[in-house]
Amino acid sequence: MTGGTDLQIPGRLVLGVQKSFNQNAWRDRLSEDEQRHAMAISQRLGVPDVLARVMAARGVLPESAEAFLAPSIKTLMPDPSNLVDMDSAVSRVADAIQSGKNIAIFGDYDVDGATSSAVLARYLRWTGIDPVIHIPDRIIEGYGPNGPALEHLKAGGADLLVTVDCGSTSFDAFEVARSVGLNVVVIDHHQVGETLPKVAALVNPNRQDDLSGQEHLAAVGVTFLFVVGLNRELRQRGFFNGKAAPDLLALLDLVALGTVCDVVPLKGLNRAYVMRGLEVMHQRRNPGLAFLVDVARVVGKVAPYHLGFLLGPRINAGGRIGDAALGARLLTSEDHVTAREIAARLDELNTERQAMEAVMLEQADAQATLAIEAKDPAVLLTGSDDWHPGIVGLIASRLKDAHRRPSFAIAYDETGKGTGSGRSIPGVDLGKVVRKAVDEGLLEKGGGHAMAAGLTVLKDKVEALTEYFDTHLRADVEQTNASRDLKIDGALTATGANLDLMNMLEKAGPYGAGHSEPVFVFPTHRVSFADVVGKGHVRASLASSDGAKIKAISFKAEDKPHGKALLEKRGQSVHVAGSLSVDTWQGTPRVQLRILDVADPQTSRR
Repeated sequence: MTGGTDLQIPGRLVLGVQKSFNQNAWRDRLSEDEQRHAMAISQRLGVPDVLARVMAARGVLPESAEAFLAPSIKTLMPDPSNLVDMDSAVSRVADAIQSGKNIAIFGDYDVDGATSSAVLARYLRWTGIDPVIHIPDRIIEGYGPNGPALEHLKAGGADLLVTVDCGSTSFDAFEVARSVGLNVVVIDHHQVGETLPKVAALVNPNRQDDLSGQEHLAAVGVTFLFVVGLNRELRQRGFFNGKAAPDLLALLDLVALGTVCDVVPLKGLNRAYVMRGLEVMHQRRNPGLAFLVDVARVVGKVAPYHLGFLLGPRINAGGRIGDAALGARLLTSEDHVTAREIAARLDELNTERQAMEAVMLEQADAQATLAIEAKDPAVLLTGSDDWHPGIVGLIASRLKDAHRRPSFAIAYDETGKGTGSGRSIPGVDLGKVVRKAVDEGLLEKGGGHAMAAGLTVLKDKVEALTEYFDTHLRADVEQTNASRDLKIDGALTATGANLDLMNMLEKAGPYGAGHSEPVFVFPTHRVSFADVVGKGHVRASLASSDGAKIKAISFKAEDKPHGKALLEKRGQSVHVAGSLSVDTWQGTPRVQLRILDVADPQTSRR
């Protein structure tokens, strides 16, 4: 079944669930207009109602539905020249290529930075330039370009520096660059103010004077646009006469990885980047990526989930607790022996990171619980002298999920100066208030965007900072948490959750940030089996009234209300909500349900 009377009124409770075991109300995701759009899409394209509902709920209009199902990078990509300073950046780098100048790349230490660096480096190698890549050490150098690093690059022979995923606010560092005669081109996507550093060109769709409409792109997406523009310029100059032009589409596997891991909205061009990039990744053309897929033990077709939760964390592990340059080296390596060794090392570092994270999270959660019991702050600030600065962002994310409020985790050094990272919830702009706190003198440094922020704070100012956040964000936090709704796309049974359905749903993907994975309810299914596996995961088997079964799992749910309910309700019927995926076990694909919530058919209507 793919519908029902409970799903026909916008915002209406689905299956009458007012309060699930996780205290959520289950509501239809579609508005009245979206329901009409779904009907029109189904009729116009002849697609099943369940697919039409998923598309309409994600803003697809009937007139654009056909193009949505077959996104084209060529159609969706803007003219690179639409971005402010793009032509200047392209001209400066094209001149350097034709003159055989030495080009250095300075990238951020996260996945977006590593993939951006790799995209540019691979392209430059195709033109005969072998660039130096510098990825800063997170602990020693911090984020973004710094004077000593730029002086070192210049001393090493660099004539032109291209920064990727950083540089838009590097005023002091670029003054150093000017003093030593190092020309700079910036390719970035971070939010910036009106004043920009003095460089040869600064390409950033989030510049206040940029009207290109590409502010949703990750840095790697902007870098790919730059490469497209650069390739066009070189072609017009006759650079490729007598030789094959580079295959730009071969870079899309890197673009897909960086786009997913930077959690930018998977809409428009981003969605096309990821969809086409996954196809390239399946061809295993990049040795480093291929070996990374292997060490991450990805089975079956690579999906956005694998990029965000298996591949990305391994690249990030180098920047968090190891050698920050490992990720970029892996993604640019053509030597299979080297690529295999780096992939294995990143896998080891990721295991070490997981162990450190577990200890830190236990301590942070204890601090958060005490703070909530004492003062119930709108924003959680936790910290320790013993925490690793490279892992605080992960801790903040876990706290945010567990306590449903913006959260920071801060690592203090011996002087009492803390390096912290924060994560927010929808509707609460964390980056904005952090920037204000810098202006108020509460923070040494700070910045970010709505959903994530970083800061440097002295330990003796944390209490005042907590009060400051409380004053400025409590209303937004309370408004967001006033409605605890789980949005539902449709209703299914174990019988209907088959591979044919998954093939249909795949056409409306890939799913991720800004293009959420569909959530379906499975009404009155019997828990025929449930137990705990791994590190607190709950696996189960659900049976519909006709006897069909579907395998299910709920990650890290052993101690959560819905996980406990699954274990306690063995042999009984429950309503279950979750997302579907294809699990390939021993070469045989099968549909699996990832359980997000559980409700009691008898008591959830109260």
